[in-house]
Amino acid sequence: MGAVTDDEVIRKRLLIDGDGAGDDRRINLLVKSFIKWCNSGSQEEGYSQYQRMLSTLSQCEFSMGKTLLVYDMNLREMENYEKIYKEIECSIAGAHEKIAECKKQILQAKRIRKNRQEYDALAKVIQHHPDRHETLKELEALGKELEHLSHIKESVEDKLELRRKQFHVLLSTIHELQQTLENDEKLSEVEEAQETSMETDPKP
Repeated sequence: MGAVTDDEVIRKRLLIDGDGAGDDRRINLLVKSFIKWCNSGSQEEGYSQYQRMLSTLSQCEFSMGKTLLVYDMNLREMENYEKIYKEIECSIAGAHEKIAECKKQILQAKRIRKNRQEYDALAKVIQHHPDRHETLKELEALGKELEHLSHIKESVEDKLELRRKQFHVLLSTIHELQQTLENDEKLSEVEEAQETSMETDPKP
């Protein structure tokens, strides 16, 4: 017969003892003590069986009281967990409200900053009062600079894309190398096992 697993032992104990506290065993013992008490021949034997019944009843009452205390404790714990859960929900809701408010403030600050930058730029232009020719030259220079910056941006993006591809290839190579090393280790273990088996096998 196979070895009995822990789950089977626990299952049998639950089937025999109910909740595992041994109440059924105590009740059976109480019934047996009561029968012996009824069939007791001498006064001393009857008194002994009577004391056993009282002891078993005390154990049952203690077990029941303990179970009730555990039940009440579990109820209080559940109430406490529900209270904590509600507090956490309120905290999360308050955090979401604060985050939304902060986002609004950030957007408003960005708009104010943008407006101030545009105002400063316009104020500088108005203060200098450049003529049309100088303005066109500045615009042309700005256009060239913008075009140059656009080329630089494209170049940087191309380099980033190239680095990304190279990094992907590097990761793939590392993964393949790691797989190869693992396969080599497994092969070495198999070979060592075979050699050990050949050494331990008796020669014909």
